[in-house]
Amino acid sequence: MNGLLRNTKALLIGGIVLAVALMSSIVIVPETHQAVVIRTGQPVRIFNMFRPNQPYGQTGAGLNWRIPFVEQVQMIDRRVLDLDMERTQVLSNDQQRLQVDAYARYRIIDPVKLVERAGSERQLEAQLLPILTSVLRQELGRRPFAALINAERGTAMANITRALDAQARNYGAQVLDVRIKAADLPEGRPLDAAFTRMETDRQEEAATIRAAGQRDAQIIQAEAKAEAARIYADAYGKDPEFYDFYRAMQSYRQTFLAGEGQSTMVLSEDSEYFRQFKGRK
Repeated sequence: MNGLLRNTKALLIGGIVLAVALMSSIVIVPETHQAVVIRTGQPVRIFNMFRPNQPYGQTGAGLNWRIPFVEQVQMIDRRVLDLDMERTQVLSNDQQRLQVDAYARYRIIDPVKLVERAGSERQLEAQLLPILTSVLRQELGRRPFAALINAERGTAMANITRALDAQARNYGAQVLDVRIKAADLPEGRPLDAAFTRMETDRQEEAATIRAAGQRDAQIIQAEAKAEAARIYADAYGKDPEFYDFYRAMQSYRQTFLAGEGQSTMVLSEDSEYFRQFKGRK
């Protein structure tokens, strides 16, 4: 009887140990993560590794196996992550001190390299933040403040993205985009001086545009008057008598209508002024 009890206990203990070992060997990898299996401190394989354009359900997510007590599993996020930079001061090439707030979006594409060179996602962020700050200062330091509010800003962001991505690849990450959330001048005198200088520049530019417009208008008017005089001269030259008649009629209109029909003129009857009233001879 005692032997039977001992055998039952042994079987029960063995079953429990087997169940624990079986449970310890199961790894559940969600679709949002990739798992790195580490044996004796070295990565040996990856479950659900990120691959571009590979549909969900075919990447190795779900139930997987490991050797219990020998292999450890480290989960690495495979989604697009944000890297928020602390607000920092940048000096532009026109000597403007800017308060810049930026962020980067990145993804882990080589989890083995991440584990070997950074250790974890948190440590990766600690490595990338000073690089982002340095690259941002270098790129914006080559440009004036006005470049941040026109088309040049896109070029600057593309350069920053390429430079940060080149550094992030060393840690198994891919930088997808870098964006500036805010770029402001410090409060106080620097801000007021910048606004005054910008206002003066815009006023000077407006005055230059107005002067150029007036110059062009005068040139166009002079050319139009010259063209009109040429046309009149050509037309009047074809019939000088009609030209004399036309000019006389204009003069009569100006003389007699200016006084609203009350004009009085005392001239001799053979005056040249009234020649058109006498008819042709």
